[in-house]
Amino acid sequence: MLFEFIATIAAGFGLAGVALVITHLSKLAGKKAPKWLIPLFGAAGIFGFQIHQEYNWFDQQTAQLPEGVTVVKKIENSTWFRPWSYVKPQTFRFMAVDSGHASTQVDNPKIYLVNLYLFERRLSVQKIPQVIDCAAPARADYLIPTKDNQLTVKEHVEKTTKWRPLATDDPLFISVCSEKG
Repeated sequence: MLFEFIATIAAGFGLAGVALVITHLSKLAGKKAPKWLIPLFGAAGIFGFQIHQEYNWFDQQTAQLPEGVTVVKKIENSTWFRPWSYVKPQTFRFMAVDSGHASTQVDNPKIYLVNLYLFERRLSVQKIPQVIDCAAPARADYLIPTKDNQLTVKEHVEKTTKWRPLATDDPLFISVCSEKG
């Protein structure tokens, strides 16, 4: 975030420098450029860079995902204080699944333990362990065992009551179950 702040300031100063050159050239040509040209160009540089970053954040994040991690859902929004987002909605959040490192249950090879990653602009990544039952199809949150509660994946699957149905055309189901066989 610090580098983005520095780049934003640099973009503002860069375009303000272009306006400074324009005002200097206009004086040499015998015409005087308006006084507000330099701050206008500086503000345009700052806003332009921030808008560019807002739209390219998703692509930058997905390019950094490791092998085996795939995007299963992205959420686009338009907001009133970003009127340009009504023309092209921005991706503010997305969900990725680490299907490349899914653990299979020994007793039931149709049940997988995977990690879901929730990404949101300017927030830390959240990791949520999930149990995916490809036979049902359903999913449930996997509570990581503490020292007192040493549940295996099998015991957790048997005791959990918070199964959520999962459609067979859901990208999470396709990414975990279809790729695994």
